[in-house]
Amino acid sequence: MTPVDFLLWVAYPYITLTIFVVGHIYRYNHDQFGWSAQSSQFLKTDPLLKWGSILFHYGVILVFFGHVGGILVPQGFYPMIGVTEEMYHFGAVWFGGAAGAAMVIGGALLTIRRLRNKRVSTNGSRKDLWVLLLIGIVTVVGFTNTAWYTATGGEFDYRDTIGPWFRGILTFRPMPEMLATAPWGFQAHVFAAFTLFAVWPFTRLVHVWSLPLEFIKRRYIIYRRANPKQTNKKAQ
Repeated sequence: MTPVDFLLWVAYPYITLTIFVVGHIYRYNHDQFGWSAQSSQFLKTDPLLKWGSILFHYGVILVFFGHVGGILVPQGFYPMIGVTEEMYHFGAVWFGGAAGAAMVIGGALLTIRRLRNKRVSTNGSRKDLWVLLLIGIVTVVGFTNTAWYTATGGEFDYRDTIGPWFRGILTFRPMPEMLATAPWGFQAHVFAAFTLFAVWPFTRLVHVWSLPLEFIKRRYIIYRRANPKQTNKKAQ
């Protein structure tokens, strides 16, 4: 193990995860009013927001559970429940690829909307664009790994390397040699993802931890377009 490997695959993950945890605690204690998604829907409702938001958020949910199943769950668990290698590979490629594509397309639509709409861009910040760019890098690199490497039958298996490495990080038994030998595309995906963890607490991404449970029992809010003629009559 070289000093660079230790820095990239031991020190950096622990630094970013520490910032992730401490940053959220600090943000919650000092900026609860800013703990939201800061929705821009009231500024401009258009198809880009509708489809971009749907594709991106559903894609994120599927990608999250895919990573849990592929990284956190040990490889030996699947044969115990009757999931063969062929079944897992099929799901990882096709369902994982579809989820990644949804994230890529949805994120692109949201970015285009933010850049194209003057009201949205004016009320936003550069930090929002940088976060979208970083999420885009994480997503595109991960999607590329799935689409081009895993789908073509590459010999590298992230469940034998990245999975044990990540579980070792969480259990304080780091194994940097596991990731040091991984293809550069997977290394870039991991590095970008941990960078995202570091900036997460200081962006609108904190809204992920706010579960709107009251929405389950809340009545629908109906928005109607105002009739200018009726509005003018009431004003007179």
